[in-house]
Amino acid sequence: MIICGIKFTHDASVAVIEDGRLRFCIEVEKLNNNKRYSEIEDVQEVRDILEMHGISPKDVDRFVIDGWHGSGAFWRGDSVLSQRHGKQDLALPVASYNEVSIKDNVLARLVFKDGLPIGVTKRDYASYMHVAGHIMGTYCASPFAQADEPAYVLAWDGGQYPRLYFVDPRQKTVVNKGRLFCLLGTIYSVMGHYFGPYKRTADQLAQDKASQTFEGYFGGYSIAGKLMSYIALGTVRPELLGELSKIFDREFEVSNAFEHKFQHAILRFVDGKDYSDADVLLTQHTFIEELLVSSLRARVSKDRMPEQNFCFTGGSALNIKWNSAIRASGVFKSTWVAPYPNDCGNGLGAACCEMVTQGGPWALDWSVYAGPAMPSASALPGWQGRPCSLDELADVLAQAGEPIVFLNGKAEIGPRALGNRSILAPATDPQMKTVLNRIKKREDFRPVAPICMEEHAPGIFDPGTHDPYMLFDHEVREAWRERIPAVRHLDDTARLQTVNATENAEIYGLLQAYYRRTGIPLLCNTSANLNGSGFFPDAHSAMRWGGVARIYCNGTLFEKTA
Repeated sequence: MIICGIKFTHDASVAVIEDGRLRFCIEVEKLNNNKRYSEIEDVQEVRDILEMHGISPKDVDRFVIDGWHGSGAFWRGDSVLSQRHGKQDLALPVASYNEVSIKDNVLARLVFKDGLPIGVTKRDYASYMHVAGHIMGTYCASPFAQADEPAYVLAWDGGQYPRLYFVDPRQKTVVNKGRLFCLLGTIYSVMGHYFGPYKRTADQLAQDKASQTFEGYFGGYSIAGKLMSYIALGTVRPELLGELSKIFDREFEVSNAFEHKFQHAILRFVDGKDYSDADVLLTQHTFIEELLVSSLRARVSKDRMPEQNFCFTGGSALNIKWNSAIRASGVFKSTWVAPYPNDCGNGLGAACCEMVTQGGPWALDWSVYAGPAMPSASALPGWQGRPCSLDELADVLAQAGEPIVFLNGKAEIGPRALGNRSILAPATDPQMKTVLNRIKKREDFRPVAPICMEEHAPGIFDPGTHDPYMLFDHEVREAWRERIPAVRHLDDTARLQTVNATENAEIYGLLQAYYRRTGIPLLCNTSANLNGSGFFPDAHSAMRWGGVARIYCNGTLFEKTA
């Protein structure tokens, strides 16, 4: 059976699962240098993506569309997506965003007849709630599904409170355990509108409230990840930390205004005190982290079950410090986060929902390298290309000491560059983080991640565990802090990615060759993209950008001639 899952709204994607195996997952932002968080504006784009991969729409057995709020403002709508089909406007009814009641069936399946114009005919399609896509897209790809083991799944994204579920593949059930507390996943971004380098003026906040747009009133898509870096400049303030729970209880209301009321009350409390904005943000982060862990502990203890596995999904699962705190808490037997926890994974998640409800496996056969393929290229004017082995490329990195764009094979799915669409550089130069942030047009406080040979990671990082998706926090061990300053953040942590020969033979081979020459088993790794866009779709895009002097693409090294 061939299943095509579609996410039309922001972080749009198209995924195809055939007989339990992921054939591809294409995020629209990773095509044609599209802007990050891009939507699918025309249904014909789905057909184009299918045909790009040798699939005709008539070959697809099931089309599935991710659920959503529908048309209208962020919190309002009738669960109808407004799309285009060529020059025609199209209304696509879909499932809702999440459940109304804790007793609702999370895997409820809606079917719409002859509603999707794709190819030469109109096709039936199914739709599942948006939260179901998060849950099943994460669980089905987890090691727990592979082992036929149950797991708790926490779903927390911008449009809902953190809700805990229990997925049992043996019973083929998903049980809603209820919400943990009442803070929308937008809280981190909303914090950034009141404190820190992205705070807004009173007039801007008033305009945001009036418009109720996601980018304004709900904080936007990009601020949260940047604040995760910025809080390293701060210090936890015990007086404020102790007050936050009182403010939370006093101001609480179930509405989309609560996160803003919470910030206003914090502003009043810190007025006249010597707290920096970074102090306030770090203290809030710590409060939410403690609330998250304690709420999980309390909820799980009520079930009185043996120690269980845990998955975290939704945009909040991109917070590496929260992920690490949960993993270190001892509440769960094992903790796992998919490389696509935000909405970019919901095309895949919708397809997984259909896979399991139609009698297929609950464990997905998949690879993180399932994005668009990297085409081979010739040199543009001003560049020259030559064949280049990984050994030769390691020599260039060791001797030149400069960043190199590394483009190879199929792109990663999810927002992190994991070696196939990366800018790589030596981590031993104290100025390299500044160099990379400058060419990426990023703020100076933004960190650069290490990509490290798995067997060497425990000796360099604490804990240094197997973390192939760059979604957990690790502390750089003291003996290595001066040896690899470019990947050491302001608080001595690093967002580590480990690699081995099985998971990515190409990048592992490069690290091996570099280690033989330098004794350093890691490199700096940041995403290869235009500022504000998805990964480079081809080597020509990187050449036209011209931010570095060397580009490696599928065995060819391109170098600037001027």
